[in-house]
This record gives sequence, C-alpha cells and structure tokens, in this order.
Amino acid sequence: MSYDLIVIGGGPAGYVGAIRAAQLGKRVACVEKERAGGTCLNWGCIPTKSLLRNAELFHLMKHRADEFGFTFDNLNFDWSKVVKRSRSVADKNAGGIEYLFKKNKVDYILGEGSLERAGVVTVKSADGKTQKLEAAKILLATGGVSRPMPNFPFNGKTVIGSREAMILEKQPKSIIIIGAGAIGVEFAYFFNAFGTKVTLVEMLPNILPLEDTEASQTLEKAYAKLGIQVLTNTKVVKAEAGKDGVKISVEGKKAETLEAEVCLVAIGVQPLLPPGLSLQLTPRGFIQTTDRYQTSVAGVYAAGDIIGPPLLAHVASYEAIQAVEGMFTNHVPKRVNVFPSCTYCQPQVASVGLTERAAKEQGLKFKVGKFPFSASGKARAVGEIDGFVKIIFGEPHGEVLGAHIVGAEATEMIGELGLAITLEATHEEIEATIHAHPTLSEAVHEATEQAYGLAIHI
Repeated sequence: MSYDLIVIGGGPAGYVGAIRAAQLGKRVACVEKERAGGTCLNWGCIPTKSLLRNAELFHLMKHRADEFGFTFDNLNFDWSKVVKRSRSVADKNAGGIEYLFKKNKVDYILGEGSLERAGVVTVKSADGKTQKLEAAKILLATGGVSRPMPNFPFNGKTVIGSREAMILEKQPKSIIIIGAGAIGVEFAYFFNAFGTKVTLVEMLPNILPLEDTEASQTLEKAYAKLGIQVLTNTKVVKAEAGKDGVKISVEGKKAETLEAEVCLVAIGVQPLLPPGLSLQLTPRGFIQTTDRYQTSVAGVYAAGDIIGPPLLAHVASYEAIQAVEGMFTNHVPKRVNVFPSCTYCQPQVASVGLTERAAKEQGLKFKVGKFPFSASGKARAVGEIDGFVKIIFGEPHGEVLGAHIVGAEATEMIGELGLAITLEATHEEIEATIHAHPTLSEAVHEATEQAYGLAIHI
C-alpha cells in the first residue's frame, strides 16, 4: 500500500499530523499500537482530569459542605466507579478520534509500526501478521513512557507509574510519590482527597520546580493544609519493594525511611522510540530533528515527546502541524517558543512565558503586577479565594513577558495571556480590554493595573 504520508503513533502529535495532512489533500495512514489518542487521551491528560474532578467534588462535599449549606448523613464513594468513570471518558474520546480518521479518510491501522528504511514502514498486528506500507514521507510520533528509577523497577503493584496509578483495583491506605512535577502533584491531590496518606518527595527546592517560585510555594502551603507531607530538597538514597509495600530511604532536612503500601514513580518521561532504523539522538536520548522537524534520515520526520521537552500534548500537536505543513506546503515550520503549562490540582497552577526567576537570570528590566483572588468578588462568591494572578511586564515598553496563575480555573484563564505574548500586547492594551464583572479573569486586569500603581480593588 502506498501513501503520501505514514504516521507512526496515534497520540496528540500523530493523529493531529495525520488529519492535517489529509486536510491538505494527501493520502495518509496512521499506525497505532494500542488505541487512537495515544497516552494522553487513553492513559494521561484526559482520564486523569476525570479522576481529579471526582476528587475535587468529594473533597468539596466532605470538607466544605457546611460552608455551602449542605449536610450529609453518610457521604461515601465507590472507588471502582471512580476508576470506571475515568476509563469511560477515555474510551469515548478515543472513539471520537477514530471517527475523525474516518471523516478525513485517514487509514487507521492497528499494530506496531517499525521504520524499516526511508519510505517503508512494517506493521505487525496483534495476531502476528505483518504488512509493508510505503510513503514518500514518514512522521514518527510514538511519544514517551514513564521513566523508571534505577534499581527500582516498576512491578505494577507496589511500584507503579502513572498508568497503573489510574487503574488501581484497591485504594491504597498510603502512597509515596517520588517526583513533584505535574504528574506527581496531580496524583498527590487525587489520592489525598479520597483519604490516602500521601508523601510527596522532590529533590529540588520546590514542588513544580519549573514554575514560578512564588507559585510553587503557594501550592506547597495549600498541600500542607490538606495534610499532604511534602519533602523538598530531599533525595532518595535507597528504595526497596516488598510484597506488601515499599521502604524508601531519603536524605533531606534529616535522614529517614518512609514506608507505604505503594510508591508512584513520577520522575519524568523517556522517549518510546519506534523499532527499526536507527536515528541520530540527542544526549538525553530523544530524536534529533532539524528546524523542519526532519530526522537524520531524509523523508523521515518526528514530533511530540520523542523529540524532547516540554513533553506536553498541546506542544506535540503544534509540532506535528508545523512538520506536516512544512512537508507539503510552502510553510516555513516554527519551533515552539511560548507555550502554556498547566497543572490540574486544587488550586490549579498555570503559566506561560518567563518566570520572574528567568527574567532576572536574563538580566531583563521588568515590572511585576500581582492580584490575589482573596480580593476578587467572583472568587469569594464561588468560595475559591486561594491564589493569585501574577504578570511580568518588560521595561520600558510594557510588553507581557510571562504570566503565572494559582487558583480556581487557572488553566482556563492562561490562554488570554498566551495570546497577549503572541500579539506582543502591552499593559496598556490589557488595561483597555474590558473584562466582564464578576469573573475570575478580572484578576488579569487588576494585576496589570497593580504593576503600574493603578489597581482599584487592592
């Protein structure tokens, strides 16, 4: 079978790249080993948000019901139904991607794709049968998998990655989470909300270490109030897995041995490279690509997690579109510079552009505007006053360099500020934009005014 483009991998990079090529009138096949949507849709972004929604609702009803005028005689939850709902959400979304393949006339081929050579892909199906596909161009989009700790392999029961964490048959009484990036922080909130004793271990000074320091510290304080034990500046020196649990020896403020039923290792993602032809890799093991997303082999391109950080679904989709349009049109592909980062715990954390720390390191002149949600009428009305909006403006022109939000719906609010950066908007243009009242987004307007001494409500 001959195509214009074969995509190996059906995740956020793969399926988006395949559909965009089809929209350009090309004959396209997408090869996926498991199910359309990849890790993000089936085992990452989407099902975890389902779990977090359950956790948010249960925590609200259990700990804050009286605040809203509710009482419960016997509030409880069914763990199996919590997990089942998450899987149902993932299944429905995967079905949606399969529908989009049909709509756009993309051949969806289930099986493991191997890059035999330039222009040739071998697909091995679950029953062992193989077929060869040919195409002028090939896009690799096989994503990544949880990175294991040295000498502490995943066993699916007491030592798990994020995938296993979503489908545990039984709620653990205690869990140690190693790594406090987005995955670790989100699962810490989830398990804590349902009553699991959670210990979060991070070797760097702050949880969410890539975020603005003030944002990270605010979330850490919120987690302390929830009863989550947070150990920062703490290194794992020994880890042992037994039949009934784990023992983790750490060194931080003090040396101690932690024990729990389960350990979730959330120390990052490693690329899942397709079998077959060897390609040039970066020092960290990701596929090396040019500015046009081409690999070391002519006609073979790559996008998404396999080409390296920031390892985000929306970045992967962007890269795939850039790669495909560069293959088949006169478009000059762009590389990712500015992108939003979102963590869906409670309170939520979202950011785009430079942190205050990065701006200082680059020697930039800037002003900082900050507005707390405690001063927001809408935040008080909905009972979510934790957190703030923080915006960094360059000097002397007042352009937006970065933005950081901690609080309710932070992940929904950050898009406005990403657009501001793309359009090189200044503080004057944000001030001139009327934000509806009452909304949480008014805090963006107020933070802007605060930077220049003009805030009304603080």
